[in-house]
Amino acid sequence: MIILPFYVYETSWPGFETFFLLLHLNIVEQKNNQEYLPMEMIIDFPGGARVDAQFANFTVKTDQPTVGGGEDSAPTPFALFLSSLGTCAGIYVLGFCRQRGLSTDGIRIAQRMHSNPITGLVGKIELEIQVPPEFPEKYRPALIRSAEQCAVKKHLENPPSFEITTKEVALA
Repeated sequence: MIILPFYVYETSWPGFETFFLLLHLNIVEQKNNQEYLPMEMIIDFPGGARVDAQFANFTVKTDQPTVGGGEDSAPTPFALFLSSLGTCAGIYVLGFCRQRGLSTDGIRIAQRMHSNPITGLVGKIELEIQVPPEFPEKYRPALIRSAEQCAVKKHLENPPSFEITTKEVALA
């Protein structure tokens, strides 16, 4: 069972609690209530233009489109990153509805990215929570507030520092 500020989520998915904590707290374990070990992912290169990330019991697969030398067998890393924003907001919307016994039938999130024409970088991201006509009007502002709790969004608003190094290791 996971208790979040806005709902309790029970699941039979083995390891869900650990996975959730890894994603939202970015820790693997806590020792003596003081020391935190960093979350670790292993990134490997299974062939072609594919690059996979291994963590917990999961493999996240990425590839490049055929025009980029890939096989188009999985999303690009950047598409996967962008999709994490909408799906993260989505889990908060889902939790909000579940807590209140509201149906999610007909609810979806349309995510739109607007690129800066000079830099080519994404300059604005819109998340539009689309609800059916029967969705209670009184919950719409709170539904937006729940989506704004997305941990991916919060990390973009307060970005981490990056440290990139090399280390020589023996082949496994």
